[in-house]
Amino acid sequence: MKKLSLLAVLLAATAISACSPKFDWRDFRSNDAPYAVLFPGKPATHTRSVNLDGLDVKMTMAAAEIDGTLFAVGSAEVPDASQAPQAAAAMKTAMVRNIGATITKESANGNVKDIEARGMSKGMPMLLIGRFLFKDKRVYQVVVIGAEKHIEKEAVETFMSSFKLN
Repeated sequence: MKKLSLLAVLLAATAISACSPKFDWRDFRSNDAPYAVLFPGKPATHTRSVNLDGLDVKMTMAAAEIDGTLFAVGSAEVPDASQAPQAAAAMKTAMVRNIGATITKESANGNVKDIEARGMSKGMPMLLIGRFLFKDKRVYQVVVIGAEKHIEKEAVETFMSSFKLN
């Protein structure tokens, strides 16, 4: 009897250890901008030209998608630090507009603005949780976007609170 229960425990432990976790948190340090963040999976990066309310800049996005939820950080450098507030506001407006959302919560603390926005995509309620900020000539967006029913609040908190400027 003891051998059978020990075997059952070993088999169960092996099965559990073979499962991969949904979130595989990884430390990410940008090569393009002075920040670090924890991504829930291996991020891909992409740089492209964007227009932020009349400012043409190169924006680098680092993003990881887990079960249809996108975790992303975008960063860009504007020509002059006085343009950073305008550029950060343009980032926020563009992200909300991209998913046809309406801002439902918004708070500001100095050069940091946090939002929640809700919209619809393919008949499914979507949620955008975002932080838009600037420091000197750099602007950043830290966002989580996905079907509202699939977004896990603990994962959002881990991602958002891990973002640090170097």
